[in-house]
Amino acid sequence: MGVNLEWGKETLAEYTDKLGERPAVAVSFADFPFSDEDPELIAAAAEQVRQDGGILLLTLEPQQGLAPVTAERADDLAAMLERFNANGVPVIVRFAHEMNGSWYPWGQQPDAYIAAFRRVADAVHAQAPGSAMMWAPNYAGGYPFAGGTYESLPGTDGFEALDTTADGELTAADDPYAPYYPGDDVVDWVGMSLYHWGSTYPWGESEMPEDGKFIDQLTGTYNGKNGDGSMIPDFYADYAVGHGKPVAIPETAALVTDDIGDLRTINIKRAWWAQVFDPAVRERFPELRMVNWFEWNKVEPEVGAAVDWTVAEDPAIRDEFRAALPSWYRFAGEPATCGEPIT
Repeated sequence: MGVNLEWGKETLAEYTDKLGERPAVAVSFADFPFSDEDPELIAAAAEQVRQDGGILLLTLEPQQGLAPVTAERADDLAAMLERFNANGVPVIVRFAHEMNGSWYPWGQQPDAYIAAFRRVADAVHAQAPGSAMMWAPNYAGGYPFAGGTYESLPGTDGFEALDTTADGELTAADDPYAPYYPGDDVVDWVGMSLYHWGSTYPWGESEMPEDGKFIDQLTGTYNGKNGDGSMIPDFYADYAVGHGKPVAIPETAALVTDDIGDLRTINIKRAWWAQVFDPAVRERFPELRMVNWFEWNKVEPEVGAAVDWTVAEDPAIRDEFRAALPSWYRFAGEPATCGEPIT
């Protein structure tokens, strides 16, 4: 059980005090290549993880595109991670997540993406043995996400690889995951963020989640059909079973806007965590090894409003969430006693 923490708002220790448990995973985001302030911020997050225990899940976002992701930059990253590892902080690198979406500068460019992922993975595996690589596409509901700034169009680089049906079009019938997979030799974890964003694409409504939605998203059966009638692939079957990889839910939460009232707010959040914590999840998906709550209250451009994703901010909601945590969820043990403070 981990957390996507709003680092500028609270420390990992403060969140631990509210939750009553040390999160096993703490998620941090950074540009890659790093901006001037990123190394210091990442080191500060790693130091908090060192003090509180657990794993740092470092999400790297190539905001300038994939071309600047050079071997030299990958080596710089690996050197940083090796230093963290040597001081007692394991790291999982989630590189260029949601690469099958059309909204990021690294999106829908399968050949360039795979080359960049492998470049980073080679450096990390060679130089930072206490670190691992996570491949994490976006949930495929709505694929190919037409109209995004970076959508793949006929004639552009990589389009033929994405056109898995070879019909000259990119549609919901094309495989939304496989063309982006970098290979079993460089992928240690697979992940997919699963949110309750509402019930109808492009989502955005504050409403109760349908029964079984969390499992249905993980297995590609949510809403039964996708777009033109083609089925979404079963992510768990394909990548946990087929490729033998541990599965993470790097981010999850339920969409709630500030204007719906306290009762609806807690009902929606309770209904979502009840699905995430359902014993059937543990029984059916033994390779699901990580779930990280998205503990942010932030403006979402897709909604045009602030969305309160949190479960630990409001005391009443926090008390219910803590009581609902399953006994089979694991948290961080005691902090590492080796190494020096990370600066």
